[in-house]
Amino acid sequence: MFGPEGPGLRELAVQVLSSVDRGYDLLAPKFDHTPFRTPDSVLDATASALRRTGPFDAGLDLCCGTGAGVGVLRRVCRGSVTGVDFSAGMLAVARERTRAAGPPVAWVRADARALPFRPVFDLVVSFGAFGHFLPRELPGLFAQVRSVLRPGGRFVFPVVAPPRPGSLEYVMLLGFDAVMRVRNAVWRPPFVMYYRAFRFGAVRRELARAGFRVELQVLPEFGRRRDGSPRVRLIVAERPEGEGVGISHPCP
Repeated sequence: MFGPEGPGLRELAVQVLSSVDRGYDLLAPKFDHTPFRTPDSVLDATASALRRTGPFDAGLDLCCGTGAGVGVLRRVCRGSVTGVDFSAGMLAVARERTRAAGPPVAWVRADARALPFRPVFDLVVSFGAFGHFLPRELPGLFAQVRSVLRPGGRFVFPVVAPPRPGSLEYVMLLGFDAVMRVRNAVWRPPFVMYYRAFRFGAVRRELARAGFRVELQVLPEFGRRRDGSPRVRLIVAERPEGEGVGISHPCP
């Protein structure tokens, strides 16, 4: 799973026994050499889908990490691009890697559950971050995203079809989540990372409850499963036109 440039077992153990933000501060220098980074194939397919409906003006990468999703925004946004994350270490790596690679990016340290922005974005994207939010936190998270979008703005993220029950991948993810639950029951601070907590049906319902108009787009680059269902979908949640805009709450 990890190449020679990735973290060792001891480094991963220290990370997972830390808080989420401290853990990612420690992992940041080697994060792009782990399987936790969103693959370029998913980023490229998302950018291609967004080009068909764009261009957009201002874009925000929610929980940006080391900035992989910012690269997508730079391809489809003709205005400003912002990355927000709560890990200072991840932001430092992102800032360094994009310093000499095109137009400047605004990097903001903040909690996604309390975004410090007015409704100024036309596009919000996020890649691989939702396992850090418990199901009960999704309504507040989606409300925050909606509050920083202009009317007509879109919240877009890819969703991979879940593994079939009984498959090796299913068993591995089930085991990982079980280990995390045991760890959080006996160790503080908690480290929230659950691969099976972000359920497709529940996500659609919570987006609709938050006031989004939700549609699904198939990413054809990844083909279909044996039952004909797509392997990867893009969720496109639009804040309807004709609404007034409110002011989001600043970070504490």
